[in-house]
Amino acid sequence: MNMYALTGLMAMSSGSVCDGASRTDAQIVAELDSAFQAAVKVNDAKTMDLILGQDMVLVLGNGTINTRDELLQEARDKRIVYELQDEDAGTQTVRIWGDTAAVTARLRIKGVNNGIPFDRHIWFSDTYARTPEGWRYVFGQTSLHLPEEI
Repeated sequence: MNMYALTGLMAMSSGSVCDGASRTDAQIVAELDSAFQAAVKVNDAKTMDLILGQDMVLVLGNGTINTRDELLQEARDKRIVYELQDEDAGTQTVRIWGDTAAVTARLRIKGVNNGIPFDRHIWFSDTYARTPEGWRYVFGQTSLHLPEEI
């Protein structure tokens, strides 16, 4: 998703744009999360910054907690270089409860982290909150690495 399209999506998520084709919150959040995953894949800190809430955290399967600032710095430093960072087709589910949305999906990640190669599947849950500026990613959690047969 290019920056122009993302800016339009962010504007729609705040309710400030009416394009005649009513989009559901679930569609908007699904597209935002897909845009976030795509930004992570290419270390696009600028796009990540637009989507992440100010006090967001990500809890990894091993118990490590990453803050928004840490994730953005990691992207700027290109500490992880991804070959793959893609949702497995058909696994994304979005659930909406008022001003809260949860996205779950299985993710294939392959690349190099600080010179160490990795290749695995994980499940993730990303939580979004509706803010005056639109939907923002406020909490994420990933599973441990899934067994090879998944």
